[in-house]
Amino acid sequence: MKAAVLYEANKPLVIEELTLDNVRDNEVRVRVAASGLCHSDYHFMVGDMPHPTPLVLGHEASGIVEAVGSNVTTLKPGDHVVTCISSFCGGCPECLGGYSYRCDTKPTRGPQPASSPLILNGKPIYQFGQLGGFAEEMVVNINAVTKIPREMPLDCAATLGCAVITGFGAAVYGAKVRPGDTVAIIGCGGVGLNVIQGARAAGASRIIAVDIADAKLELARKFGATDFVKGGDDAVGQINELTRGGVNHAFEVIGIPATIRQGLLMLKKGGQLTMIGVPRFDAKLDLPALPFLQKEVRIVGSTMGSVSFMLAIPKLAEEYLAGRLKLDELISQRIALEQINQGYEALMGGGVARSMIVFNDVLKAASQ
Repeated sequence: MKAAVLYEANKPLVIEELTLDNVRDNEVRVRVAASGLCHSDYHFMVGDMPHPTPLVLGHEASGIVEAVGSNVTTLKPGDHVVTCISSFCGGCPECLGGYSYRCDTKPTRGPQPASSPLILNGKPIYQFGQLGGFAEEMVVNINAVTKIPREMPLDCAATLGCAVITGFGAAVYGAKVRPGDTVAIIGCGGVGLNVIQGARAAGASRIIAVDIADAKLELARKFGATDFVKGGDDAVGQINELTRGGVNHAFEVIGIPATIRQGLLMLKKGGQLTMIGVPRFDAKLDLPALPFLQKEVRIVGSTMGSVSFMLAIPKLAEEYLAGRLKLDELISQRIALEQINQGYEALMGGGVARSMIVFNDVLKAASQ
């Protein structure tokens, strides 16, 4: 099978021919139909987040089950599925407490690369997040994949595994936006647009999109934003003026300390800043202390939508099928695996919401 391999930070991904190990007892083999290009993977590509190499990245994928291990009873060959990086063990204190997305002991095959199912030139290589979605096939743990309705288009379905659950979930499950709340979203890429969708679904009265790119602000309009602010030094002042004192909720979806600080300063009394964007590994926050005391504001993090993907993704698929969730509009371009480097160039250029690697033969088989 073909896969995009990262050999060195700040070097292009290389398309290589790999072999894939057989499934073990608790694993599933998936033929990939689509795999999204996420900014989180880019952190590893440019060295913002260190990781040993050679490495197959990719964590936002959909596909068709090809084979299952002897202990797998919830899936069978032919099922349509979505993978998610928030795999879980089911038995640690976080899982037992209802927070499987914060699992302490995510299931693994063992220390990588020796245990990885990805084999290059006879040697195992690293599998990012126990997934490795930038490939034609994957072998993953059963607790890293969930079934979706067969009528769900698999290219759209891939977005549910990261962009949608992360953004929509942060608004609905993490921050628990309430009807009538005012909301600001800093960064209107693939995840930010889904924060907008979540805030709209939760009944927010005012949804303010903040971005430096006019194209993304226009996308934000289509996804439900009511107001638009150009990103920059004056963004806080504009929002505080628009809302006469700040918003109930600010969502930072970029991962930059400067915009995290802005998110804090645009809160009204009792407001909450939710951090979603992934910062550099060495990023530090420098925040003014007085607002925490005088305004009783809060800063919280949200990982993978603060919700179990096993519960949320099938529900989100039903929302799409019912016409209440925009996914087609989220995909700016569909590309071949061999175009992955150009796809990331487009993503970092700011002109796209989500680039999606698609395998047309799998998509065609899925539609039959």
